[in-house]
Amino acid sequence: MWFYVLSFCLAVSPIVAKEFVLTLGSGNFSAVVSRQKFIVVEFYAPRCGHCKTLYAEYEKAASILSRLDPPIPLAKVDSSNEVNIGITSQYEIKAFPTLKVFKDGGKVIQDYKGSLDAQGIVDYVKKLSGPASLEIKSTEDASHLIGDKKIVVVGVFHEFAGEEFENFMVLAEKLRSKYEFGHTLDVKLLPLGEYSYTRPFLRLFKPFDELFVDFKDLKVDVMENFIEEASIPVVTVFDKDPNNYPYVIKFFNSTNTKAMLFMNFSGELADTFRSNFREVAEQYRRDGISFLLGDAENTQGAFQYYGLRSDQVPLIIIQNKDGEKYMKPKIDFKDRKVSAYKKSEPIPTENNEAVKVVVGDNFEDTILNSPKNVLLEFYAPWCEQCKKLASILDKIALSLKTDTNVVIAKMDATSNDYPMAKFEVKSYPTLYFKSARGMIFKYQGHLSKEDIYNFIETNQDTSESASSEQREAETSKDEL
Repeated sequence: MWFYVLSFCLAVSPIVAKEFVLTLGSGNFSAVVSRQKFIVVEFYAPRCGHCKTLYAEYEKAASILSRLDPPIPLAKVDSSNEVNIGITSQYEIKAFPTLKVFKDGGKVIQDYKGSLDAQGIVDYVKKLSGPASLEIKSTEDASHLIGDKKIVVVGVFHEFAGEEFENFMVLAEKLRSKYEFGHTLDVKLLPLGEYSYTRPFLRLFKPFDELFVDFKDLKVDVMENFIEEASIPVVTVFDKDPNNYPYVIKFFNSTNTKAMLFMNFSGELADTFRSNFREVAEQYRRDGISFLLGDAENTQGAFQYYGLRSDQVPLIIIQNKDGEKYMKPKIDFKDRKVSAYKKSEPIPTENNEAVKVVVGDNFEDTILNSPKNVLLEFYAPWCEQCKKLASILDKIALSLKTDTNVVIAKMDATSNDYPMAKFEVKSYPTLYFKSARGMIFKYQGHLSKEDIYNFIETNQDTSESASSEQREAETSKDEL
């Protein structure tokens, strides 16, 4: 009888798949992390679309990493749960999903900078959890480390001791998530470059331009600057080749002024444009300018971001360090003038809603030059949190309808340009407040009606105080 009951229970009981990703929260986060030499933690929100996409890949990666010796754990924290707000705030989590790498029991914390597919996570974690630099003892070691599609930095030494070697290992640990490092006592094992040397040096291998560069100043910060500069192509190529993507990302993340030429790579004058553009790049690359050559057929994401059309190519865009853009469509290299350019939706013909619509072309008049106090939301149409905030801002705008000194406004930051030097937007929604006197504050409180309303009341200038300050400024000008 018991046998049949047991058999029945086994038949109907659901099979629960083992979860390899650890679930952490306020109750066990510190205890678990402090025991791990290396652990990756995902901060997520269950309703986040990107988090849902990552779920299966992250679990698959955790399964693979659990079979290593020793195993490498992956974990997750539900940041939408109120009990975990303290953890989320402590590590300044602003968007989801965000992955953090914790080493040595949490003493060292790094941002995760790898891809978000299962194999990419595995490769990145294995690389980050192993030695920061691999010793090259044979030509096989060298060929395994130094490929033709990646940047590799090799330190060549007389002995693995002394200040210069220690500096190199510090650098390798610092930059290991971005580059691969090796060290050797025998320069003849390396595939390229001279064999004679008198003092330790770096040899950086790269799959573009001159293929390798040597460097002899082995101070940590000096080596880091050298690597960052040497790892950028004279002209970054943006096309469908995935091997170019890391350099494209590096280009757009750079703080340099950016010069971008978009054209049809299969066009009749493609070679002429390439040659001329490279000549310009060679001339100005050391003046804080980065250069990119984009294939119009395979860079639609960039076209959408900059608000461009394919019928404008060949075109050049120059974006300075403040985010201001200049564009010249249908270019030829005889014309040296590039006009100012601003991505903008059409200025609304009617703007009668409680929350006013701001676009790129009226940003200066509506926000910067406005004599009123303005609360401005930077939003993205696909952002769920922005949709929730919309109703809150509507209520605030209606409650302030009789106060003609305050304006509530919103701007689609994905379709309009704005002064990036004054308004830093890294996630959506982002709120800024510009007072009547021109002071700019970033809102960092809770997205509730009460908190936002109180923030406005606290920071706004009354019409009397703004007018008084304006009169004082005008008086001082007259005195001067």
